[in-house]
Amino acid sequence: MGGGEDGGSFDFRRLLFDGAVAGAAAGVVVETALYPIDTVKTRLQAAKGISKIEWKGLYAGLAGNIAGVLPASAIFVGVYEPTKRKLLEIFPEYLSAVAHLTAGAIGGAASSLIRVPTEVVKQRMQLSEFKSAPDAVRLILRKEGIKGLYAGYGSFLLRDLPFDAIQFCIYEQLRIGYKLAAKRDLKDAENAIIGAFAGVFTGAVTTPLDVLKTRLMVQGQANQYNGIISCAKTILREEGAGAFLKGIEPRVLWIGIGGSIFFLVLEKTKLILAEKNNHKEAKHRL
Repeated sequence: MGGGEDGGSFDFRRLLFDGAVAGAAAGVVVETALYPIDTVKTRLQAAKGISKIEWKGLYAGLAGNIAGVLPASAIFVGVYEPTKRKLLEIFPEYLSAVAHLTAGAIGGAASSLIRVPTEVVKQRMQLSEFKSAPDAVRLILRKEGIKGLYAGYGSFLLRDLPFDAIQFCIYEQLRIGYKLAAKRDLKDAENAIIGAFAGVFTGAVTTPLDVLKTRLMVQGQANQYNGIISCAKTILREEGAGAFLKGIEPRVLWIGIGGSIFFLVLEKTKLILAEKNNHKEAKHRL
């Protein structure tokens, strides 16, 4: 009995470590490749009424953002993988989607403590408010306090918890179905296509929440909005319902391509790490 528990805890630690490494790799690759599309989306969403979009500095804030994305992605997948495994053991097979939804939301909540300040700094740099990430952090803290770095935290959770839960659930469920139909493991291109579909669908349905989050995060000291409901009412009154879909094209493009790259890199890294672990264990047994 004691040996079983040790083995279980080792598996848990390994899942956490492998997930963290795979998540960090996937997050950094996606962020670097698709950052300009994200910048355009942020500028579209932050613009009130019909404003011209600035096309310069599309990589503004990338280095500082990667410094946050790396640990945030590592925490997300590092928490998601062992949580998913544990929940799949608890839930019956027909409720596997609930396990994936729950694990996605828990992973998102855990990583939000890093993701929110990273997102605040990134978006304000994308709007050319600051010259560098360290400057942004210092000035936000001085003028707005710690609250400034967590501006829009509620709207971030409102957007990201459903986003993470839905995206990972769709991805995992499609993979299960595809594997059963194909009666084999998925190829890299198939993981990428499923990841792209999960990203496009989830990105589109969560765009209104993303608009709210962007407006709350970039308002700074202006304090035009007092919270999520105040923000939603103001946008609806001043700009109409169409404003809630601002930036949907670059968002869907970015998350669709991002989903394909993220899940491709994630699965590939997990496979490489699993093979390395199996090789180590085989050598250890010898």
